[in-house]
Amino acid sequence: MLMLFGAIHLACFGAFFTGLSWSDVGLCVALYALRMFGVTAGYHRYFAHKAFKAGRVVQFLLAALAQSSLQSGALWWAAKHRDHHRYSDTPLDAHSPRHYGFWFSHMGWIFNAQAQAVDEARIEDFAQYPELRWLNRYHWVPGTLLGLTVWWFGGWSALIVGFFWSTVLLWHATFCINSLVHVFGRQRYLTGDDSRNNWLFALLSLGEGWHNNHHYYMASARQGFRWWEIDITYYLLRLMAALGLVYELRDPPAHVLHGQRPVSAELKDRIAEALASSFSADRIVRRMQQRWFELNPGKSFEDWRLRWHQQLEHGREQWQHLVHPELPSLDQLYRRARRRFARTPAMEEIVERARDMLAQSVMMRLEAVPVRSA
Repeated sequence: MLMLFGAIHLACFGAFFTGLSWSDVGLCVALYALRMFGVTAGYHRYFAHKAFKAGRVVQFLLAALAQSSLQSGALWWAAKHRDHHRYSDTPLDAHSPRHYGFWFSHMGWIFNAQAQAVDEARIEDFAQYPELRWLNRYHWVPGTLLGLTVWWFGGWSALIVGFFWSTVLLWHATFCINSLVHVFGRQRYLTGDDSRNNWLFALLSLGEGWHNNHHYYMASARQGFRWWEIDITYYLLRLMAALGLVYELRDPPAHVLHGQRPVSAELKDRIAEALASSFSADRIVRRMQQRWFELNPGKSFEDWRLRWHQQLEHGREQWQHLVHPELPSLDQLYRRARRRFARTPAMEEIVERARDMLAQSVMMRLEAVPVRSA
């Protein structure tokens, strides 16, 4: 796979030998837009999220169009994407820039055998169709047929510029949603991950750049929630619905648009954990140690360890009383939370949970301090 990926990138330089024409550039733009629609409407909104319904013929054609982008099979893509939402920006997310950095989240994960593994149970709803299983197994067929067709009718320059250029551009525009759009942009809704809304990538990806909207309510066929959030994929799906090709497009309900979805206990804990981990428990322990030495001149490190060993015998409630004054204040935690996360009425509760989590983390480090027997 890595060799093919590199070869297609290198093939783009073949334009120095074949030359190019405006018709080749036009073909490049057309194939980019057409196949991007296949990725966004097919791979993503239909197979991954079932945001609308389609008959088996249209379903097969959507999968074939999506796979002409050479981004593997529709069943594989959708299953991996469902896992992405389940574990978004946790260590179990296959392409989280928070945990693995830009290059790995952008494209390195594609060549990682562990990240490539897919749980087939995640896609049982579509795996019941034999034609989709066949297409998923031979995922290279649509892209290969498209490339050969372009070469047959347009020659080498059309193949290089029209097909290979559009393929590489399409790849990286898609990859940017995993990498850059989890780093740059604004968060309107509290999702517990790093998803952002980014207008530039929304234009480049026909609407996928409204990523924070999508992570807040992933079942919607419409990802540009506001009238000014351009979502070309959604407009085309509405046109297809008017023509009877697809139906039951799911839109976000009013309470979702206004950010009034209840915040689950699981999401509160996840955000509180992320907020707590943004402060260094080890640094707090070192500060506590330094302050103790300043207040107790002439004491040794062994004396400090013995002090915490004695406190441990009084129970964890006594520890909480001693540790909490050393932590960041609730106001400090709240200010950082407002910088990092979208606003929510539940933020005060989240901040209090984060402070308790940070206290527990500090106490675990204090408990681990070894004490020599007398």
